[in-house]
Amino acid sequence: MSQWTDRRTPLPPLLARVRDRSPGLDASLLAGAVAALLGLGSCALLVTMLWISSPYPDSGPGGVLHVAAALWLLAHGVVLVRTETLSGVPAPVGVTPLLLVVLPLWLLYRAGRDATEGERPDAGGADAGEGDVPLVAPRTAWGGAVAGYLLVGAAAALYASGGVLRPSWAWTAMCLPLVAVVSAGAGVWTAYGRPAGFLPSNVRRALERLPTGVRGVVTAGALDREGRVRLPVFVQAALSGAAVLVGGGALLVGVSLLCHGGAARATFLQLTEGWSGRCAVLLLAAALVPNAAVWGASYGLGPGFVLGAGHVTGPLSSARPAPLLPPFPLLAAVPRGGGGTLWWVVGAVPVAAGVTVGWFVARAACRDRDRERGRDAAWPAGRTVGAVVLAGLVCGVVFGVLAEAAGGPLGVAALARFGPVGWQAGGAAAAWVVGVGVPVGAGVRAWRLRGLKAEGREEKKRRGWGLRRPGRGGVPRAAAPSTPVPAAAGLRTLGPIADGKGGEEWEDPDLMPYEVLSGEVDPFLPTDADPLPRVQPPTEP
Repeated sequence: MSQWTDRRTPLPPLLARVRDRSPGLDASLLAGAVAALLGLGSCALLVTMLWISSPYPDSGPGGVLHVAAALWLLAHGVVLVRTETLSGVPAPVGVTPLLLVVLPLWLLYRAGRDATEGERPDAGGADAGEGDVPLVAPRTAWGGAVAGYLLVGAAAALYASGGVLRPSWAWTAMCLPLVAVVSAGAGVWTAYGRPAGFLPSNVRRALERLPTGVRGVVTAGALDREGRVRLPVFVQAALSGAAVLVGGGALLVGVSLLCHGGAARATFLQLTEGWSGRCAVLLLAAALVPNAAVWGASYGLGPGFVLGAGHVTGPLSSARPAPLLPPFPLLAAVPRGGGGTLWWVVGAVPVAAGVTVGWFVARAACRDRDRERGRDAAWPAGRTVGAVVLAGLVCGVVFGVLAEAAGGPLGVAALARFGPVGWQAGGAAAAWVVGVGVPVGAGVRAWRLRGLKAEGREEKKRRGWGLRRPGRGGVPRAAAPSTPVPAAAGLRTLGPIADGKGGEEWEDPDLMPYEVLSGEVDPFLPTDADPLPRVQPPTEP
């Protein structure tokens, strides 16, 4: 090929330099863009199917695509503004169906994880055995996936701004990059084996200047090796407590739907008459089920949730729900405020979450594989209590974020706020989990330690070969040899212990009965360094 036949346009110098210094950047950009396009395509397919099956379509294909783009942005937490209202005042729509959030989170996670693979060597090449090692740098894979996703997201926001549901630019600039950065970062972190304890050097230097106690509380001990082992315990316990809260809230919602079945059925039939419209309402209700579960958990915690301006629904609230609620099956099942027996029933949900967190921490404090090591292998009582407190605080933060994401505005004036208040629900969750989890964790730890101690005594009884006294059914005491036999390196010899009655017993607590010595070194064979004395045969008289 000559310079006359090669007609390809060279890349700009800056782009060529970036590509050479960051191998795999183009694949990462493509992975992020494909993830965004797949999410947009799924929303467009769903909205198009509902539009085709509707007997009275209100708009053409352009309006359908605008709605699909707006729905995709709503799945990222972006607040939409509805322009066509009866009063002429634009009304915000900010209640995000949490079930729709799963799709972009999963696609971004997969994009970040796959972006680390890059271009792998061929199966027959010399480097075929290195196929499991990521070939792309973490910053390149993460930055490329986020940049590709945000490019498609910006184009979708510009397109959706010409429809009936227009995205709020402030919420778009805040929510879309946040979701992309967190989800793609989780994918890259997973691809590299979920390393724990990694902190930038400047952050480490700043933390090292803090006092020892303050640094241990702030970092949860994650700067040392033992702390990095304990850190997953806190996270697992906190996520388990949040999962129990959400599951208990879903149970409360199901019971309330059964109790208000007539009202929920009436509102479902009132919204639309055609089967296509009822399918759309059913799909919307299914997408809002996680929101309802978080609302139910906040109701069980005590703060309750807001149904419009000035209307709080909770177990200790005497105010009834707002009289002008939109007709919707889930809103028709909202219980009335009250107290007494109802408060004790719904209070079982946070109690179960606290018990779960305390049990998880206590199980990690006294692990089954450390039973033979005794009480010294278990966590101290202070560390166990501190772990429960830290897990309760993390659980409160996680549930507070979920509570804030599960609500939002549905209009103006009376419809300006729906759902639980994040800081109230998170604070109540932390208080419940810490208050219930601390005594449960301490009690379970004490019970497991009691079992460890009893098992240690039984183990000593089973080692009767070391507790028998010579001359009472045991092995007779052998006479000491005239020439000591050298002990092998790395082996511990048995030593006498006093039994308090003038006798001696021989015991090694680290050796089990009938334990065989290693075949590599035999302490009873002579060596070149320490030969045994040669015994002369007896002479005949």
